[in-house]
Amino acid sequence: MANVKILEAKQKVVDEIKNHVENSSSIVLFDYRGITDSEAKELRIKLREANADYKVYKNTLMSRAFSDLNIDINDSLVGPSAFAYGEDQVSAIKVLSDFAKEHSALSLKIGIVDGEIADQAKLKEYATLPSREGLLTMVASGMMGIARDLSICLDLYAKQKEENES
Repeated sequence: MANVKILEAKQKVVDEIKNHVENSSSIVLFDYRGITDSEAKELRIKLREANADYKVYKNTLMSRAFSDLNIDINDSLVGPSAFAYGEDQVSAIKVLSDFAKEHSALSLKIGIVDGEIADQAKLKEYATLPSREGLLTMVASGMMGIARDLSICLDLYAKQKEENES
């Protein structure tokens, strides 16, 4: 039988993984084989700039954590897997996707975005989305356009009324 201290240490890791899953908007599992130390450091810096991070856990511990949370991604826990997590839905996905374009050794396996499992195709879709700030800018510019059009319309209506009264 395994030592009690070892079991407690493993349970702490499982609880840490579950905490990341529950408190992150997005999680991505990726294969990091072939990444050098300097490339791993570069990836970590880019992820931190995007309010995300990654950690490497044993697949058995990740499998136990995901099973406890009733998430079935055991098919993707084959070979070395790193676990990236982020505060917003797309930041970690975008960073990993861009990094994978530059470094062919990195490959995305599967993700969980807002509790929904995202396969590789879905992750590619998320990677093409604009950032949150970009989306907010698009919404704001659309709303400003509506307000501008309304003001022009009201001005033209007021001028037309003045001409009809004269």
